[in-house]
Amino acid sequence: MGRLLADAATVNPDGTAATLDGVEVSYRQLERQARAMTGALLARRLPPGQRVVWWCDPDLRSLAGFAAVARAGLVFAPLNPAFSPDELAAALDYLHPALVVADAAHLDAAHVHAGHLDAGHLDAAGSAGTDRPGMAVVALDQLAGGNEPREPDDPVDIDDDAPQIIYLTSGTTGRPKGVVVSHRASWLRSFPGGSTFAAGLAGDGGILVSFPLFHYGGWHYVLEAWHHRTAFHICRRFDGPSLVAAAERWRPTAMYCIPAVWNRVLAATPDGAGLESVRHADTGTSAAPAELLERLRAAMPAATTSVLYGSSEGGHHTTLHHRDAAAHPGSVGRVAPPGVIRLADDGEILYRGPTLMDGYFERPDETEAALAGGWYHTGDLGTMDADGFVWITGRAKEIIRTGGESVAPVEVEQALAGLPGVSDLAVVGVTHPDWGEVVVVALVADGPVPDGAAVRAHLEGRLARFKHPRLVVAVPAIPRTPATGQIQRTLLRDVVSEKL
Repeated sequence: MGRLLADAATVNPDGTAATLDGVEVSYRQLERQARAMTGALLARRLPPGQRVVWWCDPDLRSLAGFAAVARAGLVFAPLNPAFSPDELAAALDYLHPALVVADAAHLDAAHVHAGHLDAGHLDAAGSAGTDRPGMAVVALDQLAGGNEPREPDDPVDIDDDAPQIIYLTSGTTGRPKGVVVSHRASWLRSFPGGSTFAAGLAGDGGILVSFPLFHYGGWHYVLEAWHHRTAFHICRRFDGPSLVAAAERWRPTAMYCIPAVWNRVLAATPDGAGLESVRHADTGTSAAPAELLERLRAAMPAATTSVLYGSSEGGHHTTLHHRDAAAHPGSVGRVAPPGVIRLADDGEILYRGPTLMDGYFERPDETEAALAGGWYHTGDLGTMDADGFVWITGRAKEIIRTGGESVAPVEVEQALAGLPGVSDLAVVGVTHPDWGEVVVVALVADGPVPDGAAVRAHLEGRLARFKHPRLVVAVPAIPRTPATGQIQRTLLRDVVSEKL
């Protein structure tokens, strides 16, 4: 993966590689910086395969750092810059990197917590344990500044199957899990033909994406941009006005936003003003409402809109192409090459292909469960028709068991879409002495909260009555993951239970 930036710089040296705020950097400039940072990393003589934690606010130099870490034979591990002290400590204790790179805003906290953890791992004789080498902390300014690009005296020989990046995810358990992805898998996930956007982006306005650079989605689209030798536009904020302003300034050809973020964008510009350059307006991570796709088409009539489904563990799983969306509403499409999808006996969606992760870092039991039989067990339940189109119906661990029946929260949420006076909603199951669980809908209302009768009337004729919510709870906000907007049902269930 370290060569991908160099290749782009060879082909398109003066083209824009990336932008942030009002600053842009060319491929020639980014490659020069990556070579300088590679030299600085190699000078530290870190053993190959060691982790380099990257803890920084959005910064163009992080793109050069990504390439430099790969070239040095090390493993890149980006962290959420919004981590609390406890979250940082848990991540460092789990990954125990050889090096932590932090910007000025995070440097002091990185020093404090790296020092505490090293002190906490001394052996009985008071020396650092040999299995847990000490962590070094370096400022991004120091790593990126004052180094002249040079070819390494002893180039690092990197195997394609060696670990290249670790994406940190807490999953459903709350404790950190590191998704380990090899150089080969990262390349295959993002190369033209296997990537998500259509070929032919080179020489255009580039890609604007509402994923941060601690998330798989953010780095996936950086790599797509490098493969296409086009620009990647970074935003600090993913609210509607900020994204529209970035689109107006940089005129991207491709935009990707999760459904919740597209709603913010369309609220900021209902008629699509400022988005005229967009030719690929994609969405996903899971199912996308048909109503949202219609609004995107109305706002950007010159753009195609595809729905994408994937994961940090497996990369890009399926695509619902623009041409198929009208005939398959609610579907996430068919499997993306070169992968394979099948359904388990219980309806769980299984994925297999060369883009799979190596496993979860130092989590052998969870790795074995996730990759049992060579298939990635997504945890998503779904259906698939005879033509291979897939619909997601819920999460295996989220199914509500009520009165002997099974209810998928996602199905109820989709049926409740458009409920008057409601800006957001989510469905959970709550323990009940007679029914086992009952279906509860949490609503964020614009005014008076619709009562249970209004909710059930909206569902009449759309869903069987055992799927209708028995209780309605008003909440100030639906807890969602910051990067993908997915509902955090465990947190929501706790909030709802306190109100009942």
